[in-house]
Amino acid sequence: MPASPSTARAINDRLALRLLQQEGPLTAGQLKQLTGLSRPTVADLVDRLTAAGLITVVGESGEQRRGPNARLYGIVADRAHLAALDVRTEGVLVLVSDLVGRVLAEASVPIDAGSGTGPAVEQAVAAVESAVKEAGALAAPERAGVREWGRLHTVGIGAPGLIDPATGDLRDSAGLPAWHRSLVATLHERLPGARVTVENETNLAALAEQREGAARDRDTFVLLWLGHGVGAAVVLDGTLRRGASGGTGEIGFLPVPGTDTLPSATDCTGGYHSLTGAAAIVSLATAHGLPAPPTTDGPGAAEAVRGAVTAVLAGMGSGTARSGAGRASAGEAGSCDGPVTREAAGAGARPASAGEPGSCDGPVTTEAAGAGARPASAGEPGSPAGSAPAAPAGSGAGSSSGESVGSGAGSSLADRPGAGAGPESAVVAGGVAEAVAGPAGELPAARFLGALADRIAVGAASVVAVLDPGCVVLGGEVGQAGGTVLAGLVEERLRRMSPLVTEVRASSLGGTAVLRGALLTARDRAQDELFAPPERLGG
Repeated sequence: MPASPSTARAINDRLALRLLQQEGPLTAGQLKQLTGLSRPTVADLVDRLTAAGLITVVGESGEQRRGPNARLYGIVADRAHLAALDVRTEGVLVLVSDLVGRVLAEASVPIDAGSGTGPAVEQAVAAVESAVKEAGALAAPERAGVREWGRLHTVGIGAPGLIDPATGDLRDSAGLPAWHRSLVATLHERLPGARVTVENETNLAALAEQREGAARDRDTFVLLWLGHGVGAAVVLDGTLRRGASGGTGEIGFLPVPGTDTLPSATDCTGGYHSLTGAAAIVSLATAHGLPAPPTTDGPGAAEAVRGAVTAVLAGMGSGTARSGAGRASAGEAGSCDGPVTREAAGAGARPASAGEPGSCDGPVTTEAAGAGARPASAGEPGSPAGSAPAAPAGSGAGSSSGESVGSGAGSSLADRPGAGAGPESAVVAGGVAEAVAGPAGELPAARFLGALADRIAVGAASVVAVLDPGCVVLGGEVGQAGGTVLAGLVEERLRRMSPLVTEVRASSLGGTAVLRGALLTARDRAQDELFAPPERLGG
């Protein structure tokens, strides 16, 4: 049955707006070419969208061209403003942008753990209001015929804890501050007219990695968040999966070998969190003789991992690259679009907090953390400190960088641009396990990274066995700090543990992923409404 004229117009308008969002300003001729619509149809939709205040002339396509066909049309960026919040147990990060994602204002506020619910909420809301005011989202001029011109349209919030899939509300969770739930309700009251949406922070990180980060070319993948706690997000066939109760990815509660207890319904101590949470990672590092970071939270664990990677790369020196064949070069199917660096999430990067999905507030046992853990053979998944050195060279378990598809033992990225230029490029070119082995493999830092990769692989292998995602992204501060080296070591272990080929990549967004995901979610929701047919908007 053919679409009605009004439905056809709505479809065409939405298509044109999406193209302008993705491609930037376009001429009517370029819209015609990209949409396949006739010239009169494109002219009509341009007039319609201009009258609705959604697009405007932003320039001309070239100095030599004149007339209507040369006009460049772009989305009216200040048609609406968006706010994104990254809510932690110890504070809030705020970002305000226009409709095309240009950042207009930022704010952050620390919140003391001893603050009561009322003062904590007031501090957080004041930070949001300050950023919104700075961006001009509360004082934008009205324009005739366009509803709510320039006002704050949508607020996207990323928070630890479970989101009720039926209501979209943040559920009560053990260990999370009471002000989290109160903040959402207060924002509804203090920002009248703004749409407020809440999503689990790990899920938002996965959406950001899919749209802007390490999983841009993947419709199916799992994000393993490694920060203060550990969580996972599952994207299957391009869709984020939340589960019946919103708890998909609560991997911190996964029972694993290497701990002396089992997790409970209210405490993940004894679960996967006890092997890969920040405190456990820091303990594992110190058990291998590495310097103790100043904190045992997400940034502290990232500092320990980052230092170990740096030490291993320095120990390798030059000339350790081994050329091979069979790895996908940049731009090939299944490969990453760019190099994943070993730089840390850095100062100001988001520290994941106690009480995050899959994390727990209880103490990490000495056994789980590494010292005094049960005996295990070298290379055994979940083995404790000192028991799992990096895989030796020539073991037949060729590893890979976390940047490209793992294609089999002994594969390489020798054809990748920049390969062979230094220690990190040597890892990319020769395969992680083989490159780290040798003299560098005797370093305490290498043994620490090998033991950590064992632990991470335990949970990753469980996810792979059930979902077969084909790709696991190591996110959070720790995932980004470990970079190519840690991702490659985990991939090498997964290749030994599972018959299902799985690429492991390092996050390219790290601690910023939650805020980016919240902004992208807010933008999508705003555009779904603003890009609707003009008659529905009342414009």
